[in-house]
Amino acid sequence: MSFATRLAELIGEESVSGFARRVGLSEALIRKYLKGSEPSLLKANQIAMRANCSLEFLATGCGYLYRQAEVVDAEALKLSYEVVMNEIISNIDLDKLVSTVSGYQYLRSHKRPDGYLDKEGMSQFLNLAKKITPE
Repeated sequence: MSFATRLAELIGEESVSGFARRVGLSEALIRKYLKGSEPSLLKANQIAMRANCSLEFLATGCGYLYRQAEVVDAEALKLSYEVVMNEIISNIDLDKLVSTVSGYQYLRSHKRPDGYLDKEGMSQFLNLAKKITPE
């Protein structure tokens, strides 16, 4: 599969001009890539970062199309928080802390089509996570 094919897959149903705006490149440059021209590593990375795509997939076709969210390790998170706060805290509300990090990770990997953070989507994601997480 060529770079042009992978880029077309990434663009999907979005207009080329809309995609170009979202990734911060000219429409002419995106069309050039769609016709077979190869981007520099800098441009490929810019596309990948702003489109939430795995650079590995975009460049080679291997790996995942979209970057994968990280899993929160509650114990590591608690220890990190304790060190940052410079004291041992025995009463950390881990649920709120994990929700905060999960919300951050969602926002980091899901931008609205206009490029802004998706607060409503994050709220829906966190509410769904609460429903499927056992008490």
